[in-house]
Amino acid sequence: MATTNKLKIFNDPIYGFIGTPNELIFNLIAHPYFQRLRRIAQMGMSYLVFPGAHHTRFHHALGCMHLMQQAIQVLRYKNVEITEEEEKGLLCAILLHDIGHGPFSHALEHHLLGEHGHEAISLAYMQELNHEFDGQLETAIAIFEGAYPKDFMNQLVSSQLDMDRLDYLKRDSFYTGVTEGNINSERLITMLNVVDNQLVVEEKGIYAVEKFLMARRFMYWQVYLHKTGFVAEMLLVRLIERAKKLLEEGFDLPGSATLLYFLQQSVEGQPLSREILEQFARLDDIDVLAAIKMWQNADDQVLSRLCQMLLNRDLLKIKIKNKPFLESRLAERKKWTRSYYKVAEDEVDYFVFSGEIKNTAYDVQHQNINILLKNGKLTDVAKASDDLGLQALSKTVTKYYACYPKTSV
Repeated sequence: MATTNKLKIFNDPIYGFIGTPNELIFNLIAHPYFQRLRRIAQMGMSYLVFPGAHHTRFHHALGCMHLMQQAIQVLRYKNVEITEEEEKGLLCAILLHDIGHGPFSHALEHHLLGEHGHEAISLAYMQELNHEFDGQLETAIAIFEGAYPKDFMNQLVSSQLDMDRLDYLKRDSFYTGVTEGNINSERLITMLNVVDNQLVVEEKGIYAVEKFLMARRFMYWQVYLHKTGFVAEMLLVRLIERAKKLLEEGFDLPGSATLLYFLQQSVEGQPLSREILEQFARLDDIDVLAAIKMWQNADDQVLSRLCQMLLNRDLLKIKIKNKPFLESRLAERKKWTRSYYKVAEDEVDYFVFSGEIKNTAYDVQHQNINILLKNGKLTDVAKASDDLGLQALSKTVTKYYACYPKTSV
């Protein structure tokens, strides 16, 4: 691949100007694998609720890299040793941490590449790029996998207080207009330190951490799991599954060659070969949206109706509550829907379904956030905080949902 010493500056609405710190970063950003992120929505179908939420994974990746630069500068100022090679590894790891996301980000995860999650796909792309760039990503891959001997470097990339979360909360809050989710990422980064090879937050930053955890809880229940955005993504999943079924049965559906590649063959249980990665690198939101626009006129009434619902934002009704829905009540709705939509018994589940949603704002069992007290001791933020609400945030909240046509009984 041709290289250039030209360094680029991006004008970001969140942080202002973001520069490319070295030639490797510039060439990674210019690579088609990364440029594809311009066509992957950061927040899936959330724009149906928050009209401004059209930002992309490309925005987010650059923002994460910018925050990582700040974190490296702060830690070095506090005499934490980070070599030039480690700096390059950290910046590459955070820049590429989401490169494996598919169309509409989390919405279709595991529905196009089977059990392969975006983290595994990101790692596979990093390994491909490492080969292409003559081994320059070895340190980045070790940090990303958690195999690098300095644990705090992996924690900067992937933990409960990483650069990923610090960017997406601030960025998603900005683009949705939900100010309650806004956090002071610069304050949090300024309070970072390293003790015994672990990332910690200095005691005077505890209130910023509390605000961060409360903002994360608010954003999940009010934005990321907003019932309208949630049901839209459920419809998206179901229309993709319906298209797969129709293609298996011999129906001829229009679509891009790349999308049809993943709809017509299963990659379940297969390693992420170069062919699969190359095909996936050509797949983005545009393929899916173009197909939905064509499928709204399909002969199959189930697929056609699902597509029209999504395109016209005429979605299913959704109810969310704290206890499971009665099966008898769901059966009544299915009976009505079968009659009203004129669908078969095995097709009604596309329009009437239920399930549960779980979320934990703070997991005390996994890479907890440690506070460095003034006496030099470490303690978990939930114990150090005088806000009793943080104790509640460490508990998993489970809610139950049911979706069905708006005009049903």
